Amino acid sequence: MRIALGVEYDGNGFLGWQRLSKAGAGGQESVQAALETALSRIAAHPVVTICSGRTDAGVHARCQVVHFDTHAERAPRAWMLGATTLMPPQVSVRWCQPVPDAFNARFAARARQYRYRILNRAVRPALHRQYLSWELRPLDADAMHRAAQALLGEHDFSAFRTVHCQAPHARRDLHRISVQRIDDEVVVEVQANAFLHHMVRNIVGSLLEIGAGAQPEHWMGELLAGRDRSRAGPTAPAAGLVFLGPLYPPEWALPAEVTFAP
Repeated sequence: MRIALGVEYDGNGFLGWQRLSKAGAGGQESVQAALETALSRIAAHPVVTICSGRTDAGVHARCQVVHFDTHAERAPRAWMLGATTLMPPQVSVRWCQPVPDAFNARFAARARQYRYRILNRAVRPALHRQYLSWELRPLDADAMHRAAQALLGEHDFSAFRTVHCQAPHARRDLHRISVQRIDDEVVVEVQANAFLHHMVRNIVGSLLEIGAGAQPEHWMGELLAGRDRSRAGPTAPAAGLVFLGPLYPPEWALPAEVTFAP
């Protein structure tokens, strides 16, 4: 039997999504390790999960989708509540449902969505600081939005790819990207078929230079065409980034938040 889960987590205190061979300094572990440990106890056999997209240390997820196989007969409620009870408080399973054996959380996804929040004021945040990046310089969100539109479509995103990225190529199809100001926050939302390692944070880092007036709007298109990571802006901090979740075709009958609207 194959089971799909929607998992929410606060990335603080974790080494990222991916399971490592051993815990890090201070006993930190990955989100995947915490989830698999809990599921294995409920199933009474080792459980291995496949996710829709890895997240780095400090990055949060509103709805990470995973699947796993099991021969244990458990109600969806037992998987959902049992796993949540057995995991650290910053991880919870929001929904659970059986899926066909052909479903794969990674390969069945047709898009992934991220949101990046920047507090733009003179004073650093005290509240919600673990979910916000902070930029002291006044930002022109409209200029950032206009500049970002140069990234739409299928391109080689090498300029926004970390040197540690293990993807076989840098071509990605960016479906939409928006930048808007909401009071003293600047919010970047982006959707693509898939993302490279640090791609969103590197895009945001370059947009910040444009928003602050350090670079012109056309710089974004020049960076994309140049494919040179060393010319682009710095990597934005992890704290402001949330993986909103993947999107799947309607035929998988998953919850609406992870399904393409008809």
